Amino acid sequence: MIHLAAGLLLAATAAPALAGSANPLADKVRMANARFQDVAAATDEGYAPIPCASGIEGGAMGIHYVNAAYIKDDVIDLARPEAVMYEPKADGSLELVAVEYITAKGPASLEDHLFSFTGAPNRYGLGPFYELHVWAWKPNPNGTFADMNPDVSCDAAGGHDH
Repeated sequence: MIHLAAGLLLAATAAPALAGSANPLADKVRMANARFQDVAAATDEGYAPIPCASGIEGGAMGIHYVNAAYIKDDVIDLARPEAVMYEPKADGSLELVAVEYITAKGPASLEDHLFSFTGAPNRYGLGPFYELHVWAWKPNPNGTFADMNPDVSCDAAGGHDH
């Protein structure tokens, strides 16, 4: 009986983490960037879209709305992500799914989460950089900070950027 109770307690406490809802950084990102649920807020703040990015092995990152000024300044600010990511929907709308922080200075981290390094040349045509995706609005089975999300698709974008 004690083992059953301990197992149920463990399962109950692990479930929110598996759902991606118990990540303090994702919670802060969601609060600081809620305005981007309307893509007009992104364009009003100088973000411009680049083609939908999907993975060769499946999944996608979505359409990135990128702020070039933020990429150039190399400042990491929770409320000013360098890219805001949207999943294109069949009805033509865009659903906010994640943000991405990017800097050329590294190694980089945000609240103790290390950025991934991307060398050059790369498919983005950028020099080497450090990046951190935060899947704050759409849970990612691969993890809150993974690049590709198997539950995101570029199918409704009409074109693919592999």
